[in-house]
Order: sequence, then C-alpha cells, then structure tokens
Amino acid sequence: MQNRLFNILKIAAIAAGLALLAGSPADAKFVTDQAGRRVEIPDRPQRVVSLAPSITEIVFALGREQILKGVTSYSDFPPEASGLPRVGSYVRLDLERIIELRPDLCIAVKDGNPKAAVDRLQALGVPVYALDPRSVPTVIQAILEMGAMLNAEDRAERLVREMRSRIDRVTAKLVGTGHRPRVFFQIGDAPIVSVGTNTFAHELIGLAGGHNVAAGSAAYPRFNREQVLALAPDVIVISSMDRAGSIERTRQEWGRWPSVPAVRSGRIHLVDSDIFDRPSPRLVEGLEQLAGFIHPEIFGGFK
Repeated sequence: MQNRLFNILKIAAIAAGLALLAGSPADAKFVTDQAGRRVEIPDRPQRVVSLAPSITEIVFALGREQILKGVTSYSDFPPEASGLPRVGSYVRLDLERIIELRPDLCIAVKDGNPKAAVDRLQALGVPVYALDPRSVPTVIQAILEMGAMLNAEDRAERLVREMRSRIDRVTAKLVGTGHRPRVFFQIGDAPIVSVGTNTFAHELIGLAGGHNVAAGSAAYPRFNREQVLALAPDVIVISSMDRAGSIERTRQEWGRWPSVPAVRSGRIHLVDSDIFDRPSPRLVEGLEQLAGFIHPEIFGGFK
C-alpha cells in the first residue's frame, strides 16, 4: 500500500514539474486525432514517447529518431530502436516510466493502447495523439499526419510517394491477370489461426492478386487441419509470433499432407510477422513478398 501511494505521489510530482516546463499556448496547437479527440500538442515536439512498435518504425522512417525518448516492448525495428528506454508493452503501459521520461508528446494507437492509460496521461498533462490505421491507405494517412506533427512533412511526402509507387508497380503488373490463387495465411498452429477480412494480411493478399480462403467476419478465424485441407489452398504463408522455431516445425507438419495443392507444389512460405501486422511503411515490403509467392510467373518469386 505504501509503495503504491509513493508511486502515485511520485507521478503527481513529476507531472507537476512537466506542467511548469510546458510551453506557452503560442507554442502549442489544437488538433483532432484519429480517435476524434481534440488534443493540444506542442508545435515543435522535442521529447516524444512512442506507445506502439509501429509508431516507433514510422518515427525512424521520418528521420526524427533524435526526439524519440521512449518506446514500448518489441520496438525492435530498425535495430537502433532496441537501445531506447522501454515504457512497458503497448497494452500494459508503465505510466510512471513514461512520466519520468518527461515527454512533451506521446503518440498512441487507438486499436491497442488502453483508453484508460491514455486518459490518465492526458490528465497528468501529457499530450497524447492517437492514430487509428486499419488499412494501407490509412497507414499512409498516419505517416502524413505524423510528418506534420514532427516537422518532417517533406520526408513524409517522399516516403508516401515511394510507398504508393511500389504499390502501383505491383498492381500494374497484375492488370489482366484473371487467375487468383487461393492463399491460406497462417499465424498460429495450436490451434490453427488464420486472417479474416478486416486485417492487413487480407488486404495485402488481395492487392497481390490472391484470394484469401479464410476471408470472413472473424478477424482471426480458427481451423482444424481437415477444414484447411478442404479449402485446398494453392499457397500457404506461415507467420507466427513465436520466434523459437515453431514456424519451421509448422512447415514440416504441412509436408505430411501432399493432397494440399500448396504442399504438392512446394509453395509453403515462411515470413516475418512484423512486416504483415504492423501498420508501418514495411507493409509495402509484405505486399511485394506476397506478390512473389502468389504470382511467381509474374514477379519471379521469393525464396
């Protein structure tokens, strides 16, 4: 009880110090974030804390890493991000640690960061701007908004132009291609879990000229082995949050089912999950990989 009280008093004291250090109204501006909240943010942020790995990636991509003072767990790209102070996971934020870093701006994600934690930071005088990227176009919009917030508009516009150009190259090559191979994108193996309609992976499969056989209302539908066999995918893509070798074991397990078209043709591919589920510029890399897996006759394939 005493430790909890001490921590509360400590946070309050640091927050009071932050209020004294805050700039005048002329140094701030009111904006509406992607959660529909009206937030007062500094005109030129100097101490930013990222509340999700995808936000960290975007800050680095914008060349503004020098103002990044804290990140969440699993913020591991680019490698330089691994050396920054940690503020807990994006679903379990360490508010005391965040306050200790004296941020003048935190950047959050609506789908992931707990609203109660965001509200608490706001109450303590820390501005929190929330993004809500749920598709490739809204990721692009998030990058542009962050560029405006972090005084990196030119860099953001160049980055977005490059992303759009790479997407256009993929889609242009698919014009006139009638065949859409059946794709099963696996993200878990006990039980077997795939990706439904409202996911980045589903969107990328479609852009890459494939048909997601797990499409449906459930974001992450579960299957047994027999159900997947009945779906008869032409391509299986295996992505897992487990980094301890289970992905390779899953591929070997599929090898026992030669009746599956993807197994017969050797079209089982292992991928880095971060490229497909983080709303960051690397989604375009995921698209290019999928295009090679799904239409190797057009894109040359990926090993």
